[in-house]
Amino acid sequence: MALATQIRNRITQLPDGKTFGYDDLRIAKKEYTTAAKALERLQKSGLIKKVSKGVFYKPEQTVFGELTPDYSEMLRPYLFENGKRIAYETGTTLYNRLGLTTQMAFRTKIASRSKRININRGALKADAVKSYAEVTDSNYVILGLLDAFKDIKRIPDSSTGQAIRRLSAILKELDTKQTESLVKYALVYPPRVRALVGAVLQNNGYQGKGLEKLKDSLNPLTSIKLGLKESELPTKSNWYIE
Repeated sequence: MALATQIRNRITQLPDGKTFGYDDLRIAKKEYTTAAKALERLQKSGLIKKVSKGVFYKPEQTVFGELTPDYSEMLRPYLFENGKRIAYETGTTLYNRLGLTTQMAFRTKIASRSKRININRGALKADAVKSYAEVTDSNYVILGLLDAFKDIKRIPDSSTGQAIRRLSAILKELDTKQTESLVKYALVYPPRVRALVGAVLQNNGYQGKGLEKLKDSLNPLTSIKLGLKESELPTKSNWYIE
């Protein structure tokens, strides 16, 4: 079957509004030149539209006209490379989704260990930040939670106490494997993150052995000043938090 026909068939199977690239169409690099010409013809026919270099979508037709992909779907291609996740959204955009703030960001932040991802395409705007660990599909949610602990004093329209209450509720919903992952990755974050994660988990009744590693990683002679009241986090003094 000709490559152009294969590409058309694969695109017709994709849902409307989903962004895709060469990897999604299972196109080998040696066939990129031929594929680019085929995709250009499909653009002219109106079957697909271009988002950016190498990224396209199949427009969704409604009674109200043609819809473009939503923001998260437009951002998705930038978070993956060769079919593997390498980045995730963080900052105010993420904290809004987690229920930590009601504010929205004009620009999102994209965390990645392997590359800097800056975007400035119409409404799609993002700034690069470096993640504390290599990003994968299995850990990016946990890394996002740890970012919230790291930025706890800078979350817009939220006090530290309010943020702790919300994060405590989120951590209670984690299963054992996710909690163990949280403790594992907390160890590569700054001391205040390790202390807060340990204090919140202890306050939630968690008794996993990972708490010992978190506690041992802290300097008992260094106080972590966050302005938290004991009523907001009763275990704070066990973790050198003021």
